[in-house]
Amino acid sequence: MAKKVGVSEATVSRVLNGKPGVSDSTRQAVLSALDVLGYERPTQLRGERARLVGLVLPELQNPIFPAFAEVIGGALAQLGLTPVLCTQTKGGVSEADYVELLLQQQVSGVVFAGGLYAQADAPHDHYRELADRNIPVVLVNAAIEHLGFPCVSCDDAVAVEQAWRHLDSLGHERIGLVLGPGDHMPSGRKLAAARALAPDLPDERVARAMFSLEGGQAAATRLLDQGVTGIICASDPLALGAVRAARRKGLSVPGEISVVGYDDSAFMNCTEPPLTTVRQPIEAMGRAAVELLNAQIGGSSVTPEELLFEPELVVRGSTAQAPRG
Repeated sequence: MAKKVGVSEATVSRVLNGKPGVSDSTRQAVLSALDVLGYERPTQLRGERARLVGLVLPELQNPIFPAFAEVIGGALAQLGLTPVLCTQTKGGVSEADYVELLLQQQVSGVVFAGGLYAQADAPHDHYRELADRNIPVVLVNAAIEHLGFPCVSCDDAVAVEQAWRHLDSLGHERIGLVLGPGDHMPSGRKLAAARALAPDLPDERVARAMFSLEGGQAAATRLLDQGVTGIICASDPLALGAVRAARRKGLSVPGEISVVGYDDSAFMNCTEPPLTTVRQPIEAMGRAAVELLNAQIGGSSVTPEELLFEPELVVRGSTAQAPRG
């Protein structure tokens, strides 16, 4: 322990035994090291929350989540808080299991960036447990109602509006959507925005998929069978799947089919063609999430409202004029 923190064994002993003569910063460093190394705190120190913050992500394959982790983790570190990365894996540790683990570690708070809170039909008991224990929590992107936590979101309605108007300006009249599952809140918002722009949008032009390249390919294939010429997707991996679907049908992108993604995650300017997408302001959103969390940790009351951030259309090579005829 002493080696890990860079202090003497006597200093570690004083902290663990609750003795005076140790600065606050050194004391916190020793306690954080204790938590990080997985040691149990001595009984008299257990009442105090660790300087750890859980950062719960649904996956790391979609580049948007590592990007959020980098921003949020960096902002937490600047405040002297240590992020604990919790990534769900299929058939592995669940979100509820991670919450239980974080509660055992007496974390100071939890940030969820994508997760079950965005799905209306998913289990939400672990969120209620966090609320019951007054653990500071911040959610990133479109939570279901009644959870009572502050939320930082990118404006899904504006994102779809930007993408739709872009395709419309290029002459596309048959536009389709590739969205997430039916109970996924951000996808629901995107669909509502599309129907506001095109009230006569037929159901056949809305395809649902799991958030993966393969899911995007399968959903986009159904849309192409409906004769769409423009596809708006709820994530960049879905959009890359749509590009693949078009090519498998012998259609060129953007010559015959235009595709718009969502996120502007890493390397989307390096794909072939480079992907037109709607950018989430990850830096601003991540920092806002950490500010909200830190205010709660400091004892300030934070209203459980949603902060909406403005997306930005980034036009690249996957969209072009609609084919004639």
